[in-house]
Amino acid sequence: MKALACSLQLMAYSLYLPHPLHFLHLPRSNVVLTHLDSQGRANMVDVTDKAVTSREAVAEALVRMLPATLQMIVSGGHPKGDVFAVARIAGIQAAKKTSDLIPLCHPLMLTSIKVHLAAEGDNAVRITASCKLSGQTGVEMEALTAASIAALTIYDMCKAVDRGMVIESVRLLEKLGGKSGHFIADDAQVAP
Repeated sequence: MKALACSLQLMAYSLYLPHPLHFLHLPRSNVVLTHLDSQGRANMVDVTDKAVTSREAVAEALVRMLPATLQMIVSGGHPKGDVFAVARIAGIQAAKKTSDLIPLCHPLMLTSIKVHLAAEGDNAVRITASCKLSGQTGVEMEALTAASIAALTIYDMCKAVDRGMVIESVRLLEKLGGKSGHFIADDAQVAP
């Protein structure tokens, strides 16, 4: 009965999302919400017995802005300094602090964090963040957090000149390693 209620709740949430949840298309017997115990209470997943494997995740975010704002950023004309450099450092720091921000995330010993920012067209910045480690749990949340905080940092630094900026498309592009294997978003353009 609880499984049916959970499935109905997830389907209700999907009505508010711009695209369907991928796991809703899996056979129902394969859907396991690992952060819920048998009574439906939130808990931190016990990874003690999981094998240590190489894990990697890549996430992205897009920040849309006025063309003049992007021009100010890429020309180095922002009075606060190098927007891309500050956003990159913020993203790296955020990945390291993910378990402090998201209650059920494990603290991880990340071995690599990369945050790349690039102008896209004349009115957007695309942020790509990747995280790696050898461990017992994945790094998807760390990559997503890095991309999100880098985007928020761009907004913070540029809000005085462009409050209409929009942060969008924060998503996982690719995940490697672990029991669930390799995931790549349908339309992802992940660098080799």
